[in-house]
Amino acid sequence: MTSKTLISLCFETTQNYEQNLEILIQLISNTPQDSIIVAPEVCLTGFDYENILRATEFSKRARNALFKVLGSRVLVITLMEMKNDKLYNVAQVLYQKKVIHTQGKHHLFKLGDEHKFFTPGALEDIVLFEIDGLKIGIIICFELRFKELHKRLEGADIIALPSMWGKPRSAHFKTLSSALALINQCYVVAADSANEDMTALSGIISPSGEEIRNNGLEIATMAYNEKEIKLARRYLDIGIQNR
Repeated sequence: MTSKTLISLCFETTQNYEQNLEILIQLISNTPQDSIIVAPEVCLTGFDYENILRATEFSKRARNALFKVLGSRVLVITLMEMKNDKLYNVAQVLYQKKVIHTQGKHHLFKLGDEHKFFTPGALEDIVLFEIDGLKIGIIICFELRFKELHKRLEGADIIALPSMWGKPRSAHFKTLSSALALINQCYVVAADSANEDMTALSGIISPSGEEIRNNGLEIATMAYNEKEIKLARRYLDIGIQNR
C-alpha cells in the first residue's frame, strides 16, 4: 500500500515574488518527505497582468529553486507561462526534479478578466496521471464548477484543486470541493489563497466526505489511505471501479 501524506497550503500572495517563494519553500520544508503538496493558484506571482513578462520569467527561476528543496515530495503548483507568444495559467506537477505533468487552465474566469490575458488550455490535457501507483488529477479553481471535468477524472485516487477563489462565493467553494470528493469517491486536496478577498478555505476531503479545513493554518495534513477509497466505492457502488 502506498504511504503518502496529503498537504493543503494556505498563505497570502504578496506583490513581492521573492517573498512568496521564500514562504512556499519554508512551508515545503515543514512537511514530510512523502508529502503530496498542493499550493494555491498562481501563489508566487498572483494574476500580475501588468508585469506578465517578469512573472513568467520568475516562474521559471522559481521552479528550479523548488526542485532543490522538494526532495521526494510532490508539488502541484500553477504558474503563469508564455508559450508561442501566448500566455497560459499552467498547473505543473514537480517530482524528482522533473515536471511530470502539465495542463493549462481550460475554463477561464471571465469575472476576473482571465480570458483577456490567458489562452485556454486544451481539454484533452485534463487527464489522470500516476505517481507511485496513485492516480491523480487536477482541476484549477473555476473549473470546479464544470461537471464534465469531474467525469474526466473519474477513477482518481487524489484530485488536486489549486485555487484563488473569491470570498463572496466561499460557500460555493466549500460545497463544490466536498461534492467533488463524494462524486469521485476520492481524496480532494484543495488549496486556496489566504489573501483578504479570497476564501482561505484550503482543506482536504476524504472519499467519504470527512473534511479538514486549514482554519487559519498555513498547512493542513491528512494521511492517504487506500482502504478509504475501496471502502467508499464498495459501500456505495456508483460505478467507479477499484483498482
